[in-house]
Amino acid sequence: MDIRRIVLIQPYRDGRLMGKARGIPYTLMRLASIVPEEIPVEIWDENLEPIDFSGLGPHDLVGVTTMTFTADRTREICERIRLQGATSVVGGTHATLMPEQVAEYADVVAAGEGFRTWLDIIHDFANDTLKPIYTDVEWRTLQGVEPLTDRVINMVNEHRDYWTPYLEITRGCPRNCDFCTAIRVSGRVMRHRPVDEVIEEIQRRGIRRFGVTDDNFGLNFRTAPDYMEELFKKMKPLKLDSWTVQGEQIVSEYPELLRLGREANLDKIFIGFESINPDNKGSLGGKTKAHAEKIRECVRKIHAQGVGVVGLFVTGFDHDTPATYEAMWQFLKDTELDGISMTILTPFPQTPFRQLCEEEGRLLDVPWKYYDTAHITYRPKLMTVDEMQNAYDWLVRKIYSPWQIARRGFGSLRRYPIKVAHRKAFGSFSTDYGFRKTYVEGYF
Repeated sequence: MDIRRIVLIQPYRDGRLMGKARGIPYTLMRLASIVPEEIPVEIWDENLEPIDFSGLGPHDLVGVTTMTFTADRTREICERIRLQGATSVVGGTHATLMPEQVAEYADVVAAGEGFRTWLDIIHDFANDTLKPIYTDVEWRTLQGVEPLTDRVINMVNEHRDYWTPYLEITRGCPRNCDFCTAIRVSGRVMRHRPVDEVIEEIQRRGIRRFGVTDDNFGLNFRTAPDYMEELFKKMKPLKLDSWTVQGEQIVSEYPELLRLGREANLDKIFIGFESINPDNKGSLGGKTKAHAEKIRECVRKIHAQGVGVVGLFVTGFDHDTPATYEAMWQFLKDTELDGISMTILTPFPQTPFRQLCEEEGRLLDVPWKYYDTAHITYRPKLMTVDEMQNAYDWLVRKIYSPWQIARRGFGSLRRYPIKVAHRKAFGSFSTDYGFRKTYVEGYF
């Protein structure tokens, strides 16, 4: 079969925020870059505009990336693709975790990272030999990971249409938190892109601010300090405004690396403190017990090196009660954190927490779209669903009140030197504002 074109679709997630989508379709950009030059390729982002299916036909191969909370929309998209006579391929986190379920509506399922199997799928489509499921069972090295091509960079206007460009530097996480899908999607072994390849991508894309997509970038402070030092030193000469990463509390134990990161314009670390309830330590995959005073100490140490901290917290663990939410507020109302993410524990597929909920009959019968960490999808252990809902609603309204957002934002802004403060004003408030749109305004 002659391939007319390949279309890659990002399903609707958050839509536009003040005219722009929140983050670029980075995975689709990389997959589009693998497509042979002689085959036309397009990226359609439903967060920017509605999808026009009318032009699709039998010679089009259409890839759709899906997360668990976009699985329902992905099914609808696949149904429309089939009506047009085109062929759908679904990959992404949800396809990796539940390939048989996704196969109910997708013509082809790409489970795993997909970089090895994507070219096989394209080849088999051209030769009418497609299989129903392709599984990439190996964790590939990131040496020479497919670079973004110029035609893809020109296709996606990440400066005009998106608030946050993304960049991958490392992949994997050895932690095994009961509620997290990272080790099932990216593996437990930390893998690293060669530093020079990272620098080349930053320069060619012309990005000056970005978010690093790595599940646990901060763990490399302990496991690969030489790599971190080389990365920071080579990023320092670049004309960057700011960049953010995800990590954990151990980064506070490495002041010299934090200093080098700050010199390279590392702006904030999103740290998974998860819970201030010490009874929940068994669910946190070996992370340090997040007692309130330890969190304060961690934040102070990181701030001392000029780097901001966004605290990531999860509510609804099996040892939590309505009183836990009050304790969270008492701790957070005057914290020095630069931003706060307050999510609801979610039983994602293939996680130990979901298995526990299934065994105990605690899963709620709700659509996948509620698996967005902002809705309750299971019956908590020590409170009713209504009690947890009321406690969570009360807490997020407190945390994301205009006063609290302003307090944290101005506190963050005061830590910057005057000569760069004007460049940091937007970022000092935008993180919490985005969380408010998701967990307060978008929820109620």
